[in-house]
Amino acid sequence: MTALQRFIAASAVTNLADGVAVVAWAWVASLLTRDALLVALVPVALRLPWFLLALPAGVITDRVDRRWLILRMDALRGVAFAGAALAIWAALPLAPAPAEWVSAPWLYASLVLAAFVVGGAEVFRDNAAQTMLPAFVPPDRLERANGQLWSAELLTNALIGPALGAVLIAAWLPLAFGVNAVAYGLALLLVAGVAGQFRPERTDPRNWRVELGEGLGFLRGKPLLRTLAWTTGFWNLFHQMIVIGVVLHAQENLGLSATAYGLTLAGGALGGIAGSLMGERISRALGPARTMQWMVLASGPCFAAMALAPNAVTLALCFAAMEFSGFVWNVVSVSTRQRMIPDALRGRVNSLYRLLAWGMMPLGLLLSGVTVTLAEAMLPRDLALTLPFWVAGLGSILLSLVVWRAIQRGFAPHQG
Repeated sequence: MTALQRFIAASAVTNLADGVAVVAWAWVASLLTRDALLVALVPVALRLPWFLLALPAGVITDRVDRRWLILRMDALRGVAFAGAALAIWAALPLAPAPAEWVSAPWLYASLVLAAFVVGGAEVFRDNAAQTMLPAFVPPDRLERANGQLWSAELLTNALIGPALGAVLIAAWLPLAFGVNAVAYGLALLLVAGVAGQFRPERTDPRNWRVELGEGLGFLRGKPLLRTLAWTTGFWNLFHQMIVIGVVLHAQENLGLSATAYGLTLAGGALGGIAGSLMGERISRALGPARTMQWMVLASGPCFAAMALAPNAVTLALCFAAMEFSGFVWNVVSVSTRQRMIPDALRGRVNSLYRLLAWGMMPLGLLLSGVTVTLAEAMLPRDLALTLPFWVAGLGSILLSLVVWRAIQRGFAPHQG
């Protein structure tokens, strides 16, 4: 097994755990409360570290061996999931979920804490992994390598993981978290066997302020990177609105079980895998600028269509179309970023980029919960639960119009 294959396999295993957790975090929260805002706060805790820790993660990634950092963060996530499994086991059987507040406050607090720890470790791990990937392949093969990586991640994260998570929840609630702890242990063994030197070459003195200034200066000088970061950030905001909004919508409006909900999310994985594998080909056919313009525009109708989907099959098709456009965008944008940023700066610039791109996720989660809560004062609950989809759809269409020309201008100097 080559170093790249071990790296991709480890990422696939950790993403299997993340895929199980996609169902488990929000579903377990919905068993403790029916308040949309309180349900949203658990995944908010998972995503908030992207806003709080992205900058120190970038500095540390450019100081240490990136493989060493990945190993320690995967170990930390395994411990957090094991702790969550024990907390759920200790709280069984769960009382019925109230419409307001939570049935088991200490368990709810434990889930929020575990989600925050997992999210914090993910910030460091993912930044190090994305910074480390260019060490395995030449620049002209980055689209292919990223496509292979994301297709493997999606196969486990969004196709197998949610379905497995639903089965584990149905079998015994703590299993959804306990299995994740085992998965991270396996990932540790895979990454430990990756050979190579992954510490950036740096001879200048270390100073947090100076190092961050270097990364910020590079990002300021690259209009294309800034445009891609802000566009990804707002797209992620809208994506997170529907990701959390669909939990209660699927349960109450469509009457889906945990298994059916997991299989619906798996439909999105098929679209994402197709987008990851076809991203390089589409980019070569249309050009990177036009590819990214059309992928952002296509997302809007996909978001809005979820509000009208009458059953699990049509909802899965909406997810598939949405994830296809999102992952074609990812293949082009991440490969472009990896080529443009020097290795010695890659961790810091990558963290600044992802602060803009991923830091918007908690806002999207909160906005979804707030939208439903405010809408319930004026609309029936079934309609209020669909409002996040309409907001995300309209917002994504407006976003594509705002950045259309900026994307074209940004890519112009990089096209021959």
